[in-house]
Amino acid sequence: MQSISTAEAKARLRRQIRAKLAAIPETIRLAEDRALFDTFLALPQVQQAECLFLFFGVGTEPHTAPLIETLFSLGKTVALPRMLPGHRMDVLVHHPARPLVQNKFGLWEPAPACPALAPEQIDLVLVPALCYDRQNYRLGMGGGYYDRWLEHYHGITVGLCRSALLVDRLPAESHDRPVDLVLTA
Repeated sequence: MQSISTAEAKARLRRQIRAKLAAIPETIRLAEDRALFDTFLALPQVQQAECLFLFFGVGTEPHTAPLIETLFSLGKTVALPRMLPGHRMDVLVHHPARPLVQNKFGLWEPAPACPALAPEQIDLVLVPALCYDRQNYRLGMGGGYYDRWLEHYHGITVGLCRSALLVDRLPAESHDRPVDLVLTA
């Protein structure tokens, strides 16, 4: 019974956070994105990482395209997710010369022919979320793709959170895993 009420609480919170995000003007979101990216790039863990797993932000998510370009210019390997059936995902190497393809959810991802990476090949993951809490737990989109993948990852995890969306405590279930660092702007 507890997991049902936790699931309901998460669904309600997702609606509230999406409404808050929609109310933030795009110019403010983009300025916050730049501040978040500057803080991210200054992290010693990012500077030392050779291979980073990011997401390609859409909608009200941080627009990570400029961050991805910066990481490429620094000589980093950047990987992006590819959604698979059964709420699973692969992590594929992205190269700026290869165009991304749009999946059925409207997300941009590398083409299936791009090389896949195992979790142990990745130094750092930038984990997407609608929001985070002060204990570094995330509220994702609800599909469980990252939860399933992160079960097998033991490296550094980082989240980006707009300051207005950082909450005291999120409802959490046994499979939820906090990230190592949450950056706010």
